[in-house]
Amino acid sequence: MSRTSSTSTEGQTVPPETGALTCYHCGDRCPDALIFIEDKHFCCEGCKLVYEILQQNDLCTYYDIEQHPGIQLKGRKDAEAFAYLDNPDIQQKLLDFADGDVVRVTFFVPKIHCASCIWLLENLYKLREGVLQSRVDFLRKEVYLTFKPDAVSLRELVNLLSTIGYEPEIHLDDLGKKSPKRNNKAFYFRLGVAGFCFGNIMLLSFPEYLGLRPDETIFRQFFGYLNILLALPVAFYSASVFFVSAWQGLRQRYLNIDVPVSLGIIVLFSRSLFEILAHTGSGYMDSLAGLVFFLLAGRWFQNKTYDRLSFERDYTAYFPVSTTRKAAGQEESVAITDLSPGDTIVVRNQELVPADALLLSEEAQIDYSFVTGESEPVRKVAGDLIYAGGRQVGQAIELTLVKEVSQSYLTQLWNHTVFDKDQQQGMHRFIDRIGRRFTFAILTVGFLAGLYWWWADSPGMAANVFTAVLIVACPCALALTEPITLGNAMRILGRAHLYLKHTGVIERMSRITHAVFDKTGTLTHKNPDSKLRVEGQLDPRTRDLIATLARQSSHPVSRAVEAALAASDHLSVSDFQEVPGAGLSGMVDGHALRLGRWDFVHEETSEQPDQKGTWASVDGKTVARFVLDTEYREGLQPLLKSLSRRMKLSLVSGDNDREREALAAFFPAGSPMRFQQAPADKLAYVASLQATGEKVLMAGDGLNDAGALQGADVGIALSENVDTFSPACDAILDAQAFSRLDQFLTYARTSMNLVRAGLFISLAYNLVGLSIAIQGLLSPVIAAILMPLSSVTIVMFGVLATEWTALRQGLRSQPDSKT
Repeated sequence: MSRTSSTSTEGQTVPPETGALTCYHCGDRCPDALIFIEDKHFCCEGCKLVYEILQQNDLCTYYDIEQHPGIQLKGRKDAEAFAYLDNPDIQQKLLDFADGDVVRVTFFVPKIHCASCIWLLENLYKLREGVLQSRVDFLRKEVYLTFKPDAVSLRELVNLLSTIGYEPEIHLDDLGKKSPKRNNKAFYFRLGVAGFCFGNIMLLSFPEYLGLRPDETIFRQFFGYLNILLALPVAFYSASVFFVSAWQGLRQRYLNIDVPVSLGIIVLFSRSLFEILAHTGSGYMDSLAGLVFFLLAGRWFQNKTYDRLSFERDYTAYFPVSTTRKAAGQEESVAITDLSPGDTIVVRNQELVPADALLLSEEAQIDYSFVTGESEPVRKVAGDLIYAGGRQVGQAIELTLVKEVSQSYLTQLWNHTVFDKDQQQGMHRFIDRIGRRFTFAILTVGFLAGLYWWWADSPGMAANVFTAVLIVACPCALALTEPITLGNAMRILGRAHLYLKHTGVIERMSRITHAVFDKTGTLTHKNPDSKLRVEGQLDPRTRDLIATLARQSSHPVSRAVEAALAASDHLSVSDFQEVPGAGLSGMVDGHALRLGRWDFVHEETSEQPDQKGTWASVDGKTVARFVLDTEYREGLQPLLKSLSRRMKLSLVSGDNDREREALAAFFPAGSPMRFQQAPADKLAYVASLQATGEKVLMAGDGLNDAGALQGADVGIALSENVDTFSPACDAILDAQAFSRLDQFLTYARTSMNLVRAGLFISLAYNLVGLSIAIQGLLSPVIAAILMPLSSVTIVMFGVLATEWTALRQGLRSQPDSKT
């Protein structure tokens, strides 16, 4: 493409002399043959094209957030380079979800580098019709896109991203790998340059270190000039990350931590440059280089630590969800992590599809609200692909897996905004308020201290004190205290079989004043092998009919009925319905069946016999009653007794009150017990407690209490044997660890105390460091070492303190070798 001057609708202005012009889009130097629109110059046609696209769509705010925020587009791939994305097989590997009108995909975009990038990518829907939503994870450099395939294809979407300078990295061979690649080459180059220059400047400064007098070496000035040359790449390349960040903050009228750091670097460099050129001193170029090197090294360590904790949270933490695998005609409950492509699984009503799978059953109704937020079920037929995160609505279905289970994807779905609660808790807001005022306070202290020493001593001393004050004070330690401490606490709880949605749940757990429990599947076992008494004479045919209906549900009683009847054949089911808290109904091999409470099975009769147990009817005739011998969980009594010392307890259950007396022996006297509660009743009860100021924990199995789990301050869903994962919950608790619930709540309170202790340490460090720096007793280079050291100290404190506390409180039997 030839490089020609461009015209605009408002007329073309003749470009000025091209000497040092930079591209308006990416900031690169423009060639002699300029491409320009009005007074804006571009280095290539690609950058000009992006500007025109943004201008046409009224998105030029992109250029107001950052200076030259765009990506250099020379050498951008031609649109034909993405033709392979039209291949359905490749699309199936790339897409997270695709169902008719909606497609979801995740791209790794290494060129995301600033606030402008985030702003532009999250406004893609304005650039192209058909893009429904785009969300950016800055730390992972990932973009989550939802779009309509009939309006924009995957190939067109990738080409659009490439056109505006954010081409995603697509490596088909690496799609199964769990950790996205990161491109940190520029950062490592900056760190390397700073380290190289720091070492050589120190070497050239040895005469000063050894106390040699100026007349003892003729190379003193020569070494000073060499130090200037070595300091230039440090100041203008390695330190540029601080200058850019500071400028970005100032443009947004926000004083971030890099503002005082940048001022300190500028003062130190300017003073040293003046001393060397004016022959009044040797300057402090070694301090400058050391300052930048140690700041970059500290940032590298912080990022590596955060990445490691984040990686373990997303990919190796315990995710206690199981499903039913079918092999050789036998069904067994297995953890989803034990599943492999090719396995056949059984998914019952309201159960989760854990990985992409092909439907083997004739028909399914899949609810994708977990993925898209839309709750309208989608009809699928045999051979259709069912995406991970879908829920079956209706009778049980069989599927064969075509992909491995991705715990990170399930975790991402769990944090969908549709099910999310406020993550910004009181402690987070408190720290944020301190952080916003911290930088302004440090700048004020630095200027006042500098003015005092200018007046009391000398400009040189004033510069030293000013620089040391700006460098040594660091809000990073304040900002790291909460995420590091609570992040590691969340990891420890996960290994103890309590998996949290995010760190904000820990603070809510620490403030609980009232715990509400469901009964069936929570206080009692879901074990299908529990003793079940069958009252009524059932022939083999009727047993098969009832067992087939019971097989469609995940409810503990249904599983027990199925196991007790031991059906010899699974019959066809249609018109299946499960009414939460009431029972099941459906047509089984041409017969109308009902299974559930008396009033559900006998809707058309006013007769009121002994209603206890679960009733079954075939074609309107009562044929059996099932009475389950309740088996309470081990350790239930000591658990409730321990909890009652710190909070109030309540019971809400959809069952009748036949076990009121038995349960009263477990609960403190006067504890509210509500029976025959519909899901809406449970939610209303939780809301009534919150209206009186209570902080409510709701523990249930996620079947009939999803609303109460979401409405409570903390909703904990128990997982046992079956895949009944509720996206509305804040935590998933392995049923085997239920007796440790009080330990978990105690650990949450302790973790919040550790956050407060970390804040105290951070504030104490800043106060002590500032007092020493103000007295002129701290050099800038020592301040540069102390600044990242404070963050390292907070990281070590947060990790080690949470590990030691977990060991002391019995959550861990031995120290973690990986920590």
